[in-house]
Amino acid sequence: MRYDTPGLMRWNARTHDNGFGYVSAHGAPLVDLLDPQPGERIVDLGCGTGTLTAEITSRGAYVLGVDGSPAMIEKARAEYPGLDFVVADGGDFTVSRPYDAVFSDAALHWMGREPDAVIAGVREALTPGGRFVAEMGGAGNCAALTAALSTAWREYGLREPDLPWYFPTPAEYASRLEKGGFVVRLLEYFDRPTRLDECPGGAADWVRMFARPLLQEVPAETVDPLLRRVNELAAPALRRETGWMADYVRLRFAAVRR
Repeated sequence: MRYDTPGLMRWNARTHDNGFGYVSAHGAPLVDLLDPQPGERIVDLGCGTGTLTAEITSRGAYVLGVDGSPAMIEKARAEYPGLDFVVADGGDFTVSRPYDAVFSDAALHWMGREPDAVIAGVREALTPGGRFVAEMGGAGNCAALTAALSTAWREYGLREPDLPWYFPTPAEYASRLEKGGFVVRLLEYFDRPTRLDECPGGAADWVRMFARPLLQEVPAETVDPLLRRVNELAAPALRRETGWMADYVRLRFAAVRR
């Protein structure tokens, strides 16, 4: 289902609140929402190659980067040798002593098999009153892309793809947070169409980049025509004169541990 949200939908929006700096209605950068302070201890959950880990560190905090991909962590350690990174899954990572905040950007939707376990792990990692600040894909994220993918798979007689992402509605994720021991201070839900600059081949390149495991179950001789069909199906919604777009929908929130 596609959610058409002109501008911004905001839930429990309190832009001046305990532990959070001012955030404009149009959405400031996520690190600004985190508002890291010198001396704070922060986990960057799903840190990838460490870019935002380094940015948060530059503001004076100690940051532990956590990611489930050994390749990502290896690259992060090479790029930022003075920072701390560990390989761990979102649902079962542990820390030796509590942190002041857990931060996550564009990673929680990859941990959707057990979202409550991830929330429980984050809570366990935080001090009472600690902050959980994150942005992830929300309901309707990549709707045109995934519809084209599913239709192409069906047309080629392939099994319906088991998509690896979790894109919750605002109400659903707010409920999970509250049940998981958090108070939601800010929740924003908004469209963010994004140019696919790294995907010159359009939706086909996007599938190769973000849904590669799905192609492992496709006969080798079928992959190229299948992806051409994905492009044909996605083009009316996502191809512009200036290039291809992704129909991203984002869910951004800030919560505190009870």
